[in-house]
Amino acid sequence: MKRTATLLLLTGLLAALVLPGHLACGRRASRVYTVADAEGDWGYPNPYGMYPRGPGYVRMSFVYETLVWKDRSGDIAPALATDWRYVEDQTAYQFTIRDDARWHDGARVTPADVAFTFRYIQRNPWPWIDGELVADVSAEGDRVRVELDEPYAAFMTNVAGTLPILPRHIWKDVGEPEKFRGEGAVVGCGPYRLEDYSAARGTYLMTAFEDYYRGAPAVERLQFVKYSREMAPAALRRGDINASQVPAETAESLRRTDLRLISQPPTWAAKLMINHREKTLSDGKLRHAFGYAIDCKGIADIVRRGHAIAGSPGLLPPSNEPWYNPDVPRYGHDPENARQILRELGYERGADGIFQKDGGPLAFTLLCSPQRMEFGRLAELLEQQLEEAGIGIEVRSVEATVLDSRLEEWQFELAVSGHGGLGGDPEILNRMILGRSFNSARYRRNERLVELLERQVHATDRGERRKLVHRAQELYAEELPAITLYHPQWYWAHDGRLELYHTPGGMALGIP
Repeated sequence: MKRTATLLLLTGLLAALVLPGHLACGRRASRVYTVADAEGDWGYPNPYGMYPRGPGYVRMSFVYETLVWKDRSGDIAPALATDWRYVEDQTAYQFTIRDDARWHDGARVTPADVAFTFRYIQRNPWPWIDGELVADVSAEGDRVRVELDEPYAAFMTNVAGTLPILPRHIWKDVGEPEKFRGEGAVVGCGPYRLEDYSAARGTYLMTAFEDYYRGAPAVERLQFVKYSREMAPAALRRGDINASQVPAETAESLRRTDLRLISQPPTWAAKLMINHREKTLSDGKLRHAFGYAIDCKGIADIVRRGHAIAGSPGLLPPSNEPWYNPDVPRYGHDPENARQILRELGYERGADGIFQKDGGPLAFTLLCSPQRMEFGRLAELLEQQLEEAGIGIEVRSVEATVLDSRLEEWQFELAVSGHGGLGGDPEILNRMILGRSFNSARYRRNERLVELLERQVHATDRGERRKLVHRAQELYAEELPAITLYHPQWYWAHDGRLELYHTPGGMALGIP
């Protein structure tokens, strides 16, 4: 369950993306456990200091608890809440809060802390949860009641299973939570206390919380260290580290060693982000030309050496059943069709092969962060394929955090990015199509698409919701405000000292 079900290290990007594992509570089985990560720093590990990608959430989740979590089957499991029920005629959830959980400073966790947390994110927005979903929250006795304005199908996973509960006695006077680094800033009630964090070195050291309500964790000291992904297999064999994501091309050779390998269903997406607010790129037909110019399968085969599948234009991958729609519009690699669309839009091909109109070339700057996975090679292939179709591309490299910032502020034309979370609740479509984050297309021009997405998150009938989700994927594929390039297969290797597993559907918001 919960953090006891969460030993893992997410890779960057996205990113997110990694495999949660399992730390049994009870008798101590190991003194130190070291998890390696290629990027290192994922922010200060409290709810407002973490970097808002999967790895940042994971590190924070060892310190803070949620109301519920997921077990190894992907089902909802108790955490701070021992039981819960939905009062349908009142659109309210009622939680019974356990009485044996303590904050790291010794104070008891109370229902008042839970109610305070919901109110706090309404006053101080937290990027992963919309506080406006909650109409009212109250605490009485050992229970917390959360009333919603309208039904929200993803509440148990995407709110109750994602929102980290804050200690009221510490945060009640914190007015600028993003800057909070003072005493108590990392006091949670999870299985670990933060002992040391270095942004410069990209390291985290956590020690077991002896009074954790599920019993002392099996590992006394848990550390995350920055380590090259390419060097991780050798480090694992030497015993320098205990677990790490490993390059896909090493998977088969690692199967023949004493190391254990975990594979994750393709629930992450590498995407071509398009600034559809820009005048030229706001034309849907032009974006269709991009769709035909890009060979998603060829790119996946080259950059991932076969350890990926071509991206679905509807965003959700085939592994997300029953929500994935296999009948979304497909483009296929057809450069001549792309060129024909450009001619129909009034462009003429110049002597250099690049289309032009009104004396100016059809050319764009493509931002990428080469240190993230294989994105440097990916950008090169996109440049080749788009220029073959007559679209000029200049690749420009920037730091990963700079890229995310440029995306958030719409200071880009094209960019290579990616994110996970596509294996969980289909509410992820709302976040990645309508949401405000830098990972989102932030596209609202198709009113029917917006309507379908807003309806699906309130649909409590599963059959009805599936129809809405399928149709939304079709419209998204037709609009093409961003292009899903491929869904990679990830691999984690570990030494077997602990039992690690992939959580079906991902943890929290669907973090793989």
